Amino acid sequence: MARYVVRRLFLGLITLWLVTVVVFLLLRVIVPLVYADVAQIIVAQFGRQDPVLVHQLRQQYGLDGNQLVQYLKWLWQILHGDLGKSLYTGLPVMTEIRNRLPVSIELGLIGLLSAVCVSVPLGIVAALRQDRWPDYTLRTLAIALNALPGFWLAILIITFGSIWFHWAPPLPRPFPYIWQKPITHLEAILLPALLVGLTPSAGLLRLMRTQMLEVMRQDYIRTARSKGLTSRRVIMRHAMRNSLLPIVTVIGLSLPALAAGTALYESIFTLPGMGQYLVTSVGKLDYPVIESTNLIFAFLIIFANLAVDICYPLLDPRIRYD
Repeated sequence: MARYVVRRLFLGLITLWLVTVVVFLLLRVIVPLVYADVAQIIVAQFGRQDPVLVHQLRQQYGLDGNQLVQYLKWLWQILHGDLGKSLYTGLPVMTEIRNRLPVSIELGLIGLLSAVCVSVPLGIVAALRQDRWPDYTLRTLAIALNALPGFWLAILIITFGSIWFHWAPPLPRPFPYIWQKPITHLEAILLPALLVGLTPSAGLLRLMRTQMLEVMRQDYIRTARSKGLTSRRVIMRHAMRNSLLPIVTVIGLSLPALAAGTALYESIFTLPGMGQYLVTSVGKLDYPVIESTNLIFAFLIIFANLAVDICYPLLDPRIRYD
């Protein structure tokens, strides 16, 4: 196992390096062919045409010189823990990410945890009551959740809540972190987090039902029943454990996607997260922010894949890594 983990970590570092190359090429080589120079865009926002100022900005933010030299400078800064400064706000990107990443991860974790706690038991119930009214009801609910986008429900909740019940989600300013004001923080983040978990819960419910139906037909399940084990013991110890392998895969790969895909919910509920930060930066072509956030998301995806692979032997002893 140790050799496998070391090998995966080495491959993860290579993958991160490839991500830096791709992101740099897209932003520093391809984008300038379509858009004007970013330094010129910044100066033009103030209604000025000053070539000297443009040159100073290009030097200050490392946008001048050969593309290879720019990449090596940026890579050297990353290796020293310096992600640069925003082209528009002048704030260090590392500071912004340190403040925003916990919000996005918390949104994703609470949403995913709520989805698992609801969908896994309901998927088991649907499998055990196959082709009966609980199964039909739960499958219909899963299809409906897949068809209704969570951000659309968020807009409806805010709109009709304010019109009919004179209620609106709390928007504390400045935003309190959980270690500062836990109650106020949970009041602000709980509703969007639950909405984030709606769509994954539909897919997890159907996947858990399918896996349970497949496992319940296996020979070792019939053998366990023939030995006189109770239905509860057969389901919890044998069927459910072997059905969780694909669920763990989906959960592990969904967490980074949730952390990166909460931009709509963060915008609707005005939460200072990574998704909103990235979307705003893309609209402004803020190179350091776009490069750094994509690098963080790539790291989360690589780490989630490794964590999922390590969990496999814990669920199924037949799986071994050389």
